[in-house]
Formats: sequence, C-alpha cells, structure tokens
Amino acid sequence: MIEYKTVSLETYDEFTEKRSRFIGYVKPVVTEDQAIAFIQQIKSKHWDATHNVYAYCLRDGQVQRYSDDGEPQGTAGIPTLNVLLKSDVTDVAVVTTRYFGGILLGGGGLVRAYSHAASIALEKAQILTMRECVLAKLVCDYNQYGRVSALIPECSGTIDDTVFTDFVEIQFHMAEPDLAFFQKQLADVTCGQVTVSGTGKKFFAV
Repeated sequence: MIEYKTVSLETYDEFTEKRSRFIGYVKPVVTEDQAIAFIQQIKSKHWDATHNVYAYCLRDGQVQRYSDDGEPQGTAGIPTLNVLLKSDVTDVAVVTTRYFGGILLGGGGLVRAYSHAASIALEKAQILTMRECVLAKLVCDYNQYGRVSALIPECSGTIDDTVFTDFVEIQFHMAEPDLAFFQKQLADVTCGQVTVSGTGKKFFAV
C-alpha cells in the first residue's frame, strides 16, 4: 500500500525567544516552483526581517532543500529540514522568519529555536496521511443500487459520484488491497451480474 504524510493547511505560528521573534510558516506544495514561490512570498512579506530560513521536501524526485539565510551554518536550515524528516512529511515547505531581538542565542539556542518554529507550524498545519487508491466505477440496476452502494463503504471505499439514467453508474475510490475483497463481495450480492472497471489511480487523505 502506497502512503505518504503531508500537511492539509497553509498556516503559521510564532513565539518569542530572548526578544527575538520567530514566525514559522508552512504550506503544502507539490513542485519545486511552488515551494520557491512560497519562499519568495514570505521573504517579500517580511522584507525587513533579519533572516528568512527555509526548508522543503518533495515526493517528486525526492528533492530536499534548505537555507540558513545568513544564520551560522548548520543552526537554522538543517534543523528545519530535520523536523520535516523526523515528522516523515513530504510535499511541504517551511519558512521561519526571525526578527533579531538584540540578544545572541548561541548555536544550540538557534537550533532549538528554528526546530521549535518548524514543529509548531507543522502541528498547526495538521499532518495527514495520503493513500493511493484505485479510481473505479460500476453500473447496476436500480434494484441492486441500495445494496451495492452500501457495500462500497463497508469495504472501506468512498463514493465520488452517482449518475442515474436507465441504469445507475457509481464512481468511487478504494485502496487496491480492499478492492479485491470488494469485487468478491460484489459478485456474491449481485450473482456476478455487476463488475468493476478501474479508471486510474489517485491519492486521497485517509
């Protein structure tokens, strides 16, 4: 079963550490262009900030990028990326804006601050699991519709659309391992009269 974790929301959270203000922004992205555009958006918004540190991970090409944006090497970008990796999320970009408050935090303090900024932003963005499902459809008689439409959720599927004409066409999605069991159950309840055809695959939130 193919699954991955990502975030569902574009959001932010912030905190203050020794008078330095840290604002962690997070956004779901699927391409490097989207990640870069998001980073530039935050940089433009906080053009007067001391630093705009970022990191992002993408499923496409297993891309991982980060930047310390002027902070001491290894104290900002890598800790931010590590939060993404430890959370096992992908297709996510994080930017942490820092307004320096006049008190040095030291290397360890910076690592903790940037890690915390990324963590609280991720938590607020709601991590979810995406699962690859088969897009499928079937056609049945009206007298079969009630039982067939109930069987789909019973087998962990989700109905996406239903078209009523001379017959009933049900479009749905279901994880591939569940589909084989559903097809067997479907054959039993319809005496083999109704079959399923796959139309593709797509990821859905679990």
